[in-house]
Amino acid sequence: MARMIALVPAAGSGSRFGAPSPKQYLQLNGKPLMWHTLATLAAVDAIDEVAVVISPQDEWFDDFDWNLPKLSIHRVGGACRAESVTQGLQALACAEDDWVLVHDAARCCLPAAAVERLIAALAQHQVGGLLALPVPDTVKRADSEGRVGATVSRNGLWLAQTPQMFRAGLLAKALAGVAAEDITDESSAIERLGMKPLLVEGDAQNFKVTYPRDLALARAILAARDAE
Repeated sequence: MARMIALVPAAGSGSRFGAPSPKQYLQLNGKPLMWHTLATLAAVDAIDEVAVVISPQDEWFDDFDWNLPKLSIHRVGGACRAESVTQGLQALACAEDDWVLVHDAARCCLPAAAVERLIAALAQHQVGGLLALPVPDTVKRADSEGRVGATVSRNGLWLAQTPQMFRAGLLAKALAGVAAEDITDESSAIERLGMKPLLVEGDAQNFKVTYPRDLALARAILAARDAE
């Protein structure tokens, strides 16, 4: 029977964040930011294993008590996201038909219901897919001087989120066929094979913590959940 594995690449340095440690280890409501990410994935019944991929040179992971069910740690992270996912798949020795849900460590406000919705939508799908949101705002394209060059129709435009869910064999093949630095998400690698991943509506709370100002919003969302 095919397994369902959540794979969280977390080998990045978080250089844009400007913190003394990678952002996945910053304290957020009494826990490392990434703890909230992993805890949500571990709470989804359909997920068999939550695999976090960190750098072999990681100096921070062992400083914290993760204490989460289903969690496995793989110190095989690479210089970019695609390398970390590829090397994580190899470390997991996935079967070709295992489902793999790749999720950003910094999307720590992921609702479990969104993961369950993705899994249900893709259970019988031939390709796989991803959480995403239709673009709600007017879109402008800038010119070389930072002025409005054009207004772009938002019809059919979506903002990609994670998890992105594909069969392990297909994902490994897609990532092997392109330069790692050219891949910003797993769906784009699958698309280069001529396939069309399914877009499954995500959640606005599932944003990626990118800058220090994002922490206040993440704290508020998580605190509201704890109060429910």
